[in-house]
Amino acid sequence: MTAASDYVVIDRVAKTYNPGSRQQVDAVTATSFSVKAGEFVTLLGPSGCGKSTLLMMVAGLDTPSTGTINVAGQPMAAPRAETGIMFQDPTLLPWKSALENVLFPFRAMNRPVAPFEGRAAQLLDQVGLAGFHDHKPRQLSGGMRQRVAICRALVYEPDLLLMDEPFSALDAITRDEMNLVLMKMWHDHRRTALFVTHSIREAVFLSDRVLVMSPRPGRVVEDVAIPFDRPRTLEIGETAEFNRICAHLRNRISH
Repeated sequence: MTAASDYVVIDRVAKTYNPGSRQQVDAVTATSFSVKAGEFVTLLGPSGCGKSTLLMMVAGLDTPSTGTINVAGQPMAAPRAETGIMFQDPTLLPWKSALENVLFPFRAMNRPVAPFEGRAAQLLDQVGLAGFHDHKPRQLSGGMRQRVAICRALVYEPDLLLMDEPFSALDAITRDEMNLVLMKMWHDHRRTALFVTHSIREAVFLSDRVLVMSPRPGRVVEDVAIPFDRPRTLEIGETAEFNRICAHLRNRISH
């Protein structure tokens, strides 16, 4: 039985590709977990363990072979307009400005753009891109492009934010900066968030809970609560408790 505040509920979900053939791949085996409204939860595990597969099923971009997924009390049958998604690549339109890229979801949904231009500009300012609204993606660094992607995911005020290793291609310094930006934006807007990463330190820094997944076929094998108060700074990564949790997660993944 799930709690009333459980916003995302995954119940005995499994995913098999090419069932019954020589190419059959069991990506995810029967696994269950939930995410409460306003919570930041991370799926952590080795490459190929099914983290992204689970995320895409929550997004409605893939379907479970067995089991059920419910979001906001409704079964997932198709992508929801109320879900924001960030991928590894920011996937910006190269011929459009930063501001136009942030506003693109409204064009894709055939909704008027003008009422949201102020909000889009404000979001860009909040992530440190004041003065770059008119710049094309080629004029922006990798970190700046991901800042635009964060704004695009938040501009239509989704109730659920799904992120698939959005900072994995960035250098270590820029990745730390983006973790701070994401944490601030999540704190300010407080959306329910499900984040995928294979970085243990990133998972501990960002999350309320970390769900550890086993090697393929993936399943959640441990649910670890992160005890640190918010807001957090990068200095927390130097503390003994932070490193103790990281060591525990590293040991859990390797066994």
